[in-house]
Amino acid sequence: MTVQVTTPRGLSTQQAALALVEHGPNTIPAPKPPAPWRRVLVQLRDPMILLLIAAAVLTTGLHDLTDLTVILVVVVLNTTVGVVQEIRAEHALAALNRLAAPHATVRRGDRTTVIPAGDVVPDDVVLLQAGDVVPADLQLFDAVRLQADESALTGEAVPVEKEPADELYAGTVVTRGRGAGVVTRTGTQSALGKIAVLLSNQRPRATPLQRRLAALSRVLSIAAVVLSAIVAVAGLIRGLPLPSMVVTAVSLTVAAVPESLPAVVTLALAIGARRMAQRAAVVRKLPAVETLGAVTVVATDKTGTLTEGIMQAGRLWTECGTAAAAGSGYDPAGTLGPDAGAAPVRRLLRDVALCNDAALRPPTADDPVWRPIGDPTEAALLALAHRGGVDPDELGTACPRVYELPFDSTRKRMTTFHEQPGRDDLLVIGKGAPEVLLTPEVTPYGDIVQAKAVAAELSAAGFRVLAVADKALAPGAPRTENELHVAGLVAITDPVRHNAADVVASFDRAGVGVLLITGDAPGTAQAVAERIGLPAGDVITGADIDRGTDPTTGQVFARIRPEQKLDIVGAWQEHGHVVAMTGDGVNDAPALRRADIGVAMGGGGTEVARQAADLVLTDDDLGTVEAAIEEGRRIYTNIRTFLRYALSGGLAEILVMLIGPLLGFAVPLLPGQILWINMLTHGLPGVAIGAEPADPEAMQRPPRSPQEQILGAGLWQRIAATGSLIGAVTLIAAAVWAGHAGGPWQTMTYLVLGLSQLGVALALRRPRSPGGHRLRFLDGAVAGALTLQTLPVLVEPLRSLLGLQPLTLLQFVVALAFAMVPGLAIVAHRRWLPGRPTAPPTSPPAAP
Repeated sequence: MTVQVTTPRGLSTQQAALALVEHGPNTIPAPKPPAPWRRVLVQLRDPMILLLIAAAVLTTGLHDLTDLTVILVVVVLNTTVGVVQEIRAEHALAALNRLAAPHATVRRGDRTTVIPAGDVVPDDVVLLQAGDVVPADLQLFDAVRLQADESALTGEAVPVEKEPADELYAGTVVTRGRGAGVVTRTGTQSALGKIAVLLSNQRPRATPLQRRLAALSRVLSIAAVVLSAIVAVAGLIRGLPLPSMVVTAVSLTVAAVPESLPAVVTLALAIGARRMAQRAAVVRKLPAVETLGAVTVVATDKTGTLTEGIMQAGRLWTECGTAAAAGSGYDPAGTLGPDAGAAPVRRLLRDVALCNDAALRPPTADDPVWRPIGDPTEAALLALAHRGGVDPDELGTACPRVYELPFDSTRKRMTTFHEQPGRDDLLVIGKGAPEVLLTPEVTPYGDIVQAKAVAAELSAAGFRVLAVADKALAPGAPRTENELHVAGLVAITDPVRHNAADVVASFDRAGVGVLLITGDAPGTAQAVAERIGLPAGDVITGADIDRGTDPTTGQVFARIRPEQKLDIVGAWQEHGHVVAMTGDGVNDAPALRRADIGVAMGGGGTEVARQAADLVLTDDDLGTVEAAIEEGRRIYTNIRTFLRYALSGGLAEILVMLIGPLLGFAVPLLPGQILWINMLTHGLPGVAIGAEPADPEAMQRPPRSPQEQILGAGLWQRIAATGSLIGAVTLIAAAVWAGHAGGPWQTMTYLVLGLSQLGVALALRRPRSPGGHRLRFLDGAVAGALTLQTLPVLVEPLRSLLGLQPLTLLQFVVALAFAMVPGLAIVAHRRWLPGRPTAPPTSPPAAP
């Protein structure tokens, strides 16, 4: 395919700004948030709130203003807290969506730049390469072996070949080649935008954890209704009035079920996702937050993840020997040693500058370093050419490209064809993997034996090696990419990140195995594995996998094609592992989707990889995955802690109401007292538990099993024990004061039952990290709830409202002593009985 010579220059910055004002952003308008009255209505439709409203109607008919007031206060506060939590979660998710917005490469003011896709306007010139998601409808004026996946629009899975003058539609994916086009339609006017508008009002689906917890809430609600009915029937048998027992049963049902559970979970997931974003891990799919805590294997690429991602062409080899280059990053300034002017070296530099699709972006006021545009490896080759005194721009003008066979992961090579000044023949240049280029069929001319030996030495030293070859093609001859002359080798280094070995060791302590998967040579993979502390052993190659080697027998993989990553991920999943997979290329998208957690590189990765991933790393650092896993473990642990806290309190209230009458207490608690306790214990303290920091030892334990139930691993037994202990302590306190000449046993029941639950909340706090003495949200929430719990005993209007009696200082002290027992028992159990085992020092872990 011949590249079209006449190309649009693109808009100027001023023209683009005016067009953005005229046409609006290239986005689909988000659905309007529901009106405040709709939010309130949704909260009032909750089954527990409907029960309270029914109780309010009943108490109104009975002229029971005391219980009516308490019920209305509880309804108003619960509704307010629910609406506030919903808004906070929406704001957190909206912020994540802004961070995960796609980008586009455009030509503006004669410069190539990367901008948010939302800033693309009509008449912009968009540059495309394999892996890009087309940001808007456009008409191509340049297409080189361009192929696009249009299944998002047409449902057709087979990619479509594209030619100059063809249209490309927003949302399609470039699967091969490169091209450029002029934007014709953006936003809601684009083909995909018109479809998206029809879908914009669809509400997001609940996550699997939310659905499991919703089912649990339904089961708990049924159980609470049955037990509350038993309490009501028992009261009727004892001769208590029907209306009073109905209100009591309703109040007990509401108190026993943690109605704030869905809101706490939604907020915990959303705020957790925002916390991950602050640590450079942008969550694109909310279920990823809950899955992260169960990850047992992380399969990672080498380049840019375990390494710095700053490619530098440090050495080159030609027939006249080896030369070393000096310079910093992608900065063109630098040197190439005394042989830079030798003809073989100049030839090699010419070839790597011409057979190249990258560009170098100079420093700006906001970013004072040179940056690559396009493939970082090719950008390093441009910097090398500059350091050797070769100007790629002048070469490109003198030797325009007329045809090319782009690089792809299957061929592992790229070939370009160029005109030559003053000559009729074409210059053919090929570059790629040494094992592909250095064969008798491809490069029959030159010393390929010595070139292979040097390539092996450089690979063993940890370099990524590219072979370069060329030839002159006579006019009219077939455009083939074989029968080339060896021009030389370029050794590219990408330093291992300073924290890579520490990150691998941290994963090992957490029971998470690390797999190193790279397309580089086995020697390079083995050298990097040794530097980061992975047991290199026998490196498994792509050819080994093709021959049927089990991928679970090793941790280091080399010369792996993107489609083989599917085999690796699938094999580990079949052995029961939860796999997180990193990727950055267009062909990595299937493996990212197959993995339990797909992790894309936000810096150097392709747009299609980012859109396929669950998690996007904005710093391309594997250490960020470790932080994300820790955050996932924190969130899941906090949700289980909330369940233990809320369900044990509800169980205690039911036990007190069921067993109390058997001990002679006709009505252990009045409806208003039950609702007041529930409002304070399940309100802010419950939300605060969801925001607790991570346990300092969270990454010293093995991951939870993906088959573990939400109440599994002994949680329901702990709920039963804690609830029974709270109930027993409460009833003992009541019995002691009932025996004291008819003392204020009901007030003691109210006080001990409420305060003991708050004591349990403090006992369940995460251990503080060394030096961490700052007050937490939970501390303030418990202090506020404790104040409001005791206030009705001290203040007359509230005391009469709830039907309480005043207590002496001694009685307060005794109630506090009883209430401390459950919390102290939990603390003692944590301190003196062994907890969950720490992770074994093996990697990867055994299948769960």
